[in-house]
Amino acid sequence: MLKRKYYLDLIDHSFLINPICALLGPRQCGKTTLSKQYSENNKLQTHFFDLEDPTDLSKLDNPKLALESLEGLIVIDEIQRKENLFPYLRVLVDKYPEKRILVLGSASQDLIRQSSETLAGRISYIEMTPFAIHEVNDTYKLWNRGGFPKSHLATSERISSEWRKSYIRTFLERDIRAFGFDIPPQTMRRFWSMLAHYHGQIFNASEIGRSINVSYKTSDRYLDILTGTFMIRRLSPWFENLSKRQVKSPKIYFRDSGLLHTILGIENHHDLLKHPKLGASWEGMALEEVIKNLDVESDDCYFWATQGGAELDLLVLKNSKKLGFEIKYTDNPKITKSMRIAIDDLKLDNLTIIIPGKENFKLEDNIEVRGIENL
Repeated sequence: MLKRKYYLDLIDHSFLINPICALLGPRQCGKTTLSKQYSENNKLQTHFFDLEDPTDLSKLDNPKLALESLEGLIVIDEIQRKENLFPYLRVLVDKYPEKRILVLGSASQDLIRQSSETLAGRISYIEMTPFAIHEVNDTYKLWNRGGFPKSHLATSERISSEWRKSYIRTFLERDIRAFGFDIPPQTMRRFWSMLAHYHGQIFNASEIGRSINVSYKTSDRYLDILTGTFMIRRLSPWFENLSKRQVKSPKIYFRDSGLLHTILGIENHHDLLKHPKLGASWEGMALEEVIKNLDVESDDCYFWATQGGAELDLLVLKNSKKLGFEIKYTDNPKITKSMRIAIDDLKLDNLTIIIPGKENFKLEDNIEVRGIENL
């Protein structure tokens, strides 16, 4: 199995700061495997509790009895299934500051509300994603299949596709309910399918709600769930104090291109090249890679658009700088009027045009082109 050194180093660093580290990411992205690699690398005595295992779940009905005497690393998987553990974990690490606890979760910090409230000052958060470009050797395979390990590493396109179909079915029929949401699987499937056609576009809660016969508030709630379980990225609009009318609704992107392709019925790269969502699919994949590469929080990432048609695919705030990104599925990028407007109106420090391939070159002093394989 691929060793993901970046995340192993992050866990090490987190434990230098806090006694509890939360590794959060979508189901099946490799969190459990990573925790075992971390234990092996550091030659730690490890006590593993999987809260999907009824026996382990039962053991932690009395967490004091189960955890207090343990030495070494304590790993608790699928922590969102037992959020009432958080208050006891606070007591445990306050009483035994030398204890190290790694909790794994398939829901975001926003969904696991108790952890941020109860464990403030004692917990570090790491968001783990499926495979990124720097971890694989075939960009087009990553784009086609997505980054979930069992999909990306499958021995054939057919097996990869079947795994993704099974993943979606399990997510809808079991995982949503396990997160505490009582939503009919067929309703959420219709909503998720509608989002596939809005991938890379402005999210219109009322329009999507009408199409599946739910209110715009319910549509917003469904989006919150898919965002909180790492399935969808909600990219907020950036507002400048300008006289121009600006777009104020979020854009939405599937965070994994393989899942997008499965919901759109795209079986292979040949199908993808003929699909009307080709450009939007590549934009979403490239956008995720830029954000991973820059190692920034979602709250520091935006898009910008005016009612007059000027727009910027991605605006990232980092180290007091405004970094702009335009994503183009082309081998011959050009500077457009919209780019110049974005540079002037947003006062960008730099604009990067992301294209397929490995080439890097400058178009102007503050405008560069970068191939996605050389991020």
